[in-house]
Amino acid sequence: MTTSLRPRDRKVRILATLGPASRSPEMIAKLYRAGADAFRVNMSHGAQDGHAETIATIRTLEKQFNRATTILVDLQGPKLRVGAFASGAAFLETGSTFVLDQDTTPGDATRVRLPHKELFAALTPGARLLLDDGKLVLRTITASPDRIEARVEVGGTLSNNKGLNVPDVLVPMAALTEKDRSDLSFAVEQDVDWIALSFVQRPEDVAEARRLIGGKAALLAKIEKPAAVERLDAILELADAVMVARGDLGVELPPQDVPPLQKRIVESARRLGRPVVVATQMLESMIKSPSPTRAEVSDVATAVYDGADAIMLSAESAAGDWPEESVSMMNSIATQVERDPGYAARVHFTETVPDPTTADALAQSAREIAKTVGAASIICFTLSGSTARRVARERPSVPLLVLTPRLETARRLGLQWGVHAVRTKDVESFEEMIAKAKRMALRHGLATAGDRVVIVAGVPFGTPGSTNVIHVARIVGDELKGRDA
Repeated sequence: MTTSLRPRDRKVRILATLGPASRSPEMIAKLYRAGADAFRVNMSHGAQDGHAETIATIRTLEKQFNRATTILVDLQGPKLRVGAFASGAAFLETGSTFVLDQDTTPGDATRVRLPHKELFAALTPGARLLLDDGKLVLRTITASPDRIEARVEVGGTLSNNKGLNVPDVLVPMAALTEKDRSDLSFAVEQDVDWIALSFVQRPEDVAEARRLIGGKAALLAKIEKPAAVERLDAILELADAVMVARGDLGVELPPQDVPPLQKRIVESARRLGRPVVVATQMLESMIKSPSPTRAEVSDVATAVYDGADAIMLSAESAAGDWPEESVSMMNSIATQVERDPGYAARVHFTETVPDPTTADALAQSAREIAKTVGAASIICFTLSGSTARRVARERPSVPLLVLTPRLETARRLGLQWGVHAVRTKDVESFEEMIAKAKRMALRHGLATAGDRVVIVAGVPFGTPGSTNVIHVARIVGDELKGRDA
């Protein structure tokens, strides 16, 4: 049975991670209804066969709910980890000396294996080594091709295979491991919409992933390394979207540096018209609690006020006790923020200067015209999604209905602020365009009889990148006559 879901009452999108607590068809359907616009499949956990089942479930529900739905596959990336200890763990005393080497013998309180040869040449005296998400801090004393001697600045218990971060050096490792390459091929074969690249350090990492994807999915670069922040603009030029991955950023940088960096990344992405996702620990307490802390609510609200395109749930929806409630809470927070009379002014604190092109000029004009004439919505006809992205960058005050004949375009727009994308047959004439725009606005509840709508399109129809038409139309009572597919 097909049941069309109405467009969301908010413009920011919600990206929900699926996992053991939420991968069943029943729970994914509940997350849909609670407000999830897109779903993240995390390749750090589980096998490809299981993920294939999850993706198939989403596609089945997509047909049931009659809404193009976005799937993002998140690659694990090169995880740095120490080896194993003879007793499973060791206590590192603050002030003591600790050695990381390539000896396969199980470790103790004085040494452990580090199975990453690249690091031995990269580390220099004074460089920090952060262990177990920064709980333990070591400082390099000397480094040779097979031995790193370090002083323990912050001690504690270190157990088998704990993670290692080295924030002070550019790690000479590719962003794609062999596992990532296999998972990337899997994602492309599954026709997912977005592929997220983890631990990006340089623009070349993005270029390599883009080459492997071959245009069959959009590419999101996760900004979680200081090296990526330093080359943010170059990475943004190559990526289709970025994520503020605050987990590792918060490990490798002082916590107080993360909020201004978040704002900088969001602003930079918005200026270039790239979707930007804010992620990690947004409603962390809801992993175990049915309600969030007030600080978490404020954190989500801040990302919405800043104009982020999407906000993401991680373990809250993937492995927590309250996945549906987490999505519902995030939906409620975002909806309430966008109802704030001061929201429109705040979301435009970031100035988005249009490029000197006809398409950008029309996108900016669409926002101003809609505001001036009190339009109910802006309607875009697009093949590639470019027109929709340009208009969304302007953050108009009204909903953005995007009509496209390409299902893949509608799906990819699920991370774009304010967009309700619908797959429909292409138009062949100006008159048909106007009639369809009004009919679809009524059908999807984005206008009523008597409303004005602003229509943006390109002529000749069916030509990507030809945005050159803007038109204001008034809807009358019998516009629903006619059929669309």
